[in-house]
Amino acid sequence: MPLVARLGSGIPLVARDRELDRLRGALAQAGEGVAGAVLLAGDAGVGKTRLVDELAAGAEDTLVLTGRCLDAGETGLPYLPFAEALSALGNTASRPALAMLLPKLALPAEREPGTESMIAPSLIPGRRPEQDVGQLQLFDAVLGLLGDLSEQQRVLLVVEDLHWADASTRYLLSFLLSRLRSQRLLVVCTYRADDLHRGHPLRPLLSELVRLPAVDRLDLTPFNAADARRFVEALSDDLPEDVVQQVAERSEGNAFFAEELIAVATCDDRSLPSALADVLLSRVERLSPEAQHVVRVASVRGRRVRHYRLREVCGMTDIAFDTALRELVQHHLLVVEDDEVYAFRHALVREAVYGDLLPGERVRLHAGYARHLVQHLDERGAAAALAHHAFQSHDLPQALKASITASREAERAGAPAESLRYLEKALTLWTAVPEADRPSDVDESVLLRRASWVAGTAGQPERAVAFGRSAGKALEGKPPEDAAEVLLRLAQALSTLDGNDREHHEVMTSAWELVRERDASPSRARVLAGMASLLRQQRKFTKAREFAEKAISDGRRANAPGAVADALGTLGILDDHADRHDEARVHFERAIESAREVGAVNTELRGWYYLGLMYYDSGELAEAARVYSQAGERAQETGLTWSTYGLEIRILQVLVHYYLGDWPAAEQASEPPGMSVSSTVLARLAAAGTHLTVSRGDLASSERMITELRHDWHRDIQIALITGGTGGELALWRGRPELAVERVADALEWTRKLGGPWVLADIRIGAIGVAGYADIAAKARRKRDAGAAAKAVESGRKLAGHVRLTAKNGVARTASLGPEGRAWLARADAEESRLTGAGDPELWKAAVDGFAYGLVYEQALCRWRLAEALLGADRRDEAAEQLRQADEVATRLKAGPLGEAVVSCAKRARITLRAEEPAREQVDLFTPRERDVLGLVASGRTNREVGEELYISEKTVSVHLSRIMAKLGASRRAEAVAIAYDRGLLE
Repeated sequence: MPLVARLGSGIPLVARDRELDRLRGALAQAGEGVAGAVLLAGDAGVGKTRLVDELAAGAEDTLVLTGRCLDAGETGLPYLPFAEALSALGNTASRPALAMLLPKLALPAEREPGTESMIAPSLIPGRRPEQDVGQLQLFDAVLGLLGDLSEQQRVLLVVEDLHWADASTRYLLSFLLSRLRSQRLLVVCTYRADDLHRGHPLRPLLSELVRLPAVDRLDLTPFNAADARRFVEALSDDLPEDVVQQVAERSEGNAFFAEELIAVATCDDRSLPSALADVLLSRVERLSPEAQHVVRVASVRGRRVRHYRLREVCGMTDIAFDTALRELVQHHLLVVEDDEVYAFRHALVREAVYGDLLPGERVRLHAGYARHLVQHLDERGAAAALAHHAFQSHDLPQALKASITASREAERAGAPAESLRYLEKALTLWTAVPEADRPSDVDESVLLRRASWVAGTAGQPERAVAFGRSAGKALEGKPPEDAAEVLLRLAQALSTLDGNDREHHEVMTSAWELVRERDASPSRARVLAGMASLLRQQRKFTKAREFAEKAISDGRRANAPGAVADALGTLGILDDHADRHDEARVHFERAIESAREVGAVNTELRGWYYLGLMYYDSGELAEAARVYSQAGERAQETGLTWSTYGLEIRILQVLVHYYLGDWPAAEQASEPPGMSVSSTVLARLAAAGTHLTVSRGDLASSERMITELRHDWHRDIQIALITGGTGGELALWRGRPELAVERVADALEWTRKLGGPWVLADIRIGAIGVAGYADIAAKARRKRDAGAAAKAVESGRKLAGHVRLTAKNGVARTASLGPEGRAWLARADAEESRLTGAGDPELWKAAVDGFAYGLVYEQALCRWRLAEALLGADRRDEAAEQLRQADEVATRLKAGPLGEAVVSCAKRARITLRAEEPAREQVDLFTPRERDVLGLVASGRTNREVGEELYISEKTVSVHLSRIMAKLGASRRAEAVAIAYDRGLLE
């Protein structure tokens, strides 16, 4: 047997110290609770796997989990790298959703796509995408499992060959990396940079991932000339100097190419081909005929193949087969892995061998694998593999049948993107397969309907609509119930996109006409529930109630609990709108119960969401907090924390606890401040969290976050509604009222563009804008700029007028404007009174009373402004009481800016806030009031302006100035200021 060269793994790592140090540094950080990820990019064969292996080998006290992506057609398993990485773990029983990922566990039962909660009643502003519940549960389970593992020891998760990742794997990876926080976890992903053409699906994911603060990119470049020679010298034992030099030059710094050249050079003739494919094939050609046959058969299966599968397709005797395999392993073309699996040492070897097959040979070998797989369809992923091999061997009927089966299996595995891929293949094959050879249990319209469903849940709403429309054109000869289901699916797809309201109405109406005169059935119940939801959204409440009640009746008679739960939810919303809260609560609770019985978890969470929203809108915040606490636990329990309603519940938890003054609970429900935003989910949570960061006084981090979130307004109108207000508040606390009104105007323009002229959120945003104009007017008066002051007053009054019109003309979710809207309207009126002075005490008292239903912080802020207005009206004792109450809340909440404002107001008014005042450390030349007067005079204020600022008369200011000048020996105001600066009495 010819000599066999050593592999690069048999020598110390060459010329990769810098890259290895970076990886080890990231792993060390992960061990300290700073989770991270590294995207390791490099050309094929440059040494990515060897570098990662070196990292793993030196990682002490670390759980190393490794998974590899395979080229399309090599496997039928979605999420393959994660399945491979987690399959050896034993602690997965507590997370049932992992059954969708791990082949050793049974898949969940098949479900008819879209039959539960077909049309979800939604009053959340903005469109919401469809979601695959199973996929969300799986993602949550994987994240939770890795988090649990990292609590026990440091975890290194390696995902190799990401350029071959299926869409579901890419989605899961994006989900995980965007949620790296304090886990003791490092994720390393390798991919071929030279394979990423312009349309490669990995490119947009990489663009998204590199923006994440926890993700780093590391480029592995080829060896330079000196390092390439060092590598060849270390690898070769007795090659002549000229051959070593030739190999180093010919390899172009690619470690794998160098290894293969050395392997050729160790043969007797030592001739070196110039191209890598020629090098690899020249090694194959030197094998025995039996070994060449085995390696060619293996190349058709893919990078990896099981022993029993390869043996059966090769059709050789056991002795001949084993002899050939031994030869391939000894020559480092195949390597032995666990579970009787053989793998090509490098993907480039497999690609070269497969590319060298003759067309007829390739078809024949694919057919051999197809015949084998037909006998093993009980294996996870076998149907998808059969679809690939049958198609490549031109067996179109078999490819069609296997593609349909594979799509169902992928859907059950929580991989809608892969399910869609197989359905598209089946639809392509449908017309090419004779009618007699097509599956009898489906037709083209069924496939189109399924494709519409999985396209929607795979995040492709436009394609979901296109498939739904195609299915709607193929209704001839179908029973009315089946046709109605097709139209119902199209209506659901249309509801997720803007601009389709008319078509949505027409399609739903057509579906209803098909079943109007039919007996009760699940399809009729679902259409009724969909019509009830549509009519409710169109504010045709009486008709909506009629349809909802019919849906409940039909659903119970036809055993369609999902439709019953939908309709009960719609009735609850209708009752809430009519202020019939007792009836609404009963309907929501029944909807939750019905949904839980049938396992429609998303419908159940929707019921929880609207039940809590009813309490929230009616001002019963403590009850809303209780409901959302239970709802959050349920979302976490079912693995749907990140679903549409799971997210809405979590955001309401942030807001309710913030308003109630339970800021630690609000912080726990929100994302930590200062993090980078990478998705709509995180952007919305970060937006909700700005309430906390601004009010607590984390002004710098809030500024960064709000500025960054401005780029995410297009993702969801709620981001604009929240940060438009908190951004204005932040600017006011930073003393920049001009920026505050600018941010408010930006937000109001956005709401007008997306929601029309009377969006109720404008009341809160507008009130903050009026406060900004009041501050601008006060600043202009201090500068004696009458023109600027008048302009600010005019703009503030105009904005206050818009707030009042919005409160009058805006359409509330319930029958009338709720307590929150009324409270912010009262504050807008009170802020308007500040445009020309200290403000109207009665208006500010109305604002204080308006927020008394539970908004602790907002009420304390209004008490501060009320105190200022009372001081301006010379009602000192009342002002002192308001300041003390505001100070107590600000101190308890640790609301820094508000606390400072209250203390400053009390100091200027010479009001003692607390009984325990600090003892004086030294004698001051001036009294506190004289120091306040001198400081304001030094800033250029007139006696009248000083009096307004300190809530004293102009005459009293003159008295204080006379005493100051006497103490300093000055005869004029300016001289007193100059002397005070010279003596260091003013800073």
